[in-house]
Amino acid sequence: MAKSMRIRTDDQVVVISGKDAGKTGRVVRTEPQRRRVVVEGLNMVKRHERPRSGGDMSKSQAGGIVEKEASIHASNVMLLDPKNNKGTRVGVRRDDGGKRVRYAKASGTAID
Repeated sequence: MAKSMRIRTDDQVVVISGKDAGKTGRVVRTEPQRRRVVVEGLNMVKRHERPRSGGDMSKSQAGGIVEKEASIHASNVMLLDPKNNKGTRVGVRRDDGGKRVRYAKASGTAID
């Protein structure tokens, strides 16, 4: 059973290692079983794709070399602190109503 990730879709993150270290972006997709995230515009790779037809001409895809985002391991990204726009670790605590809330450990501010 995979441990749940504290980074979610639409979070703003900063990459802390790898070829895109220091760059920031929005999380497009998460893969909790593999502990990986896809960040918009980062970790771009080139893939060769063949042309496909989807029944009618409007759904056909052109083939060729396509650039798209590859996944990054969740340990290589940090959530951006909403207070100071720097990377921070994420904690989970209960609010007054008993609801789980994520918070930035650096500043203590709630994230959602």
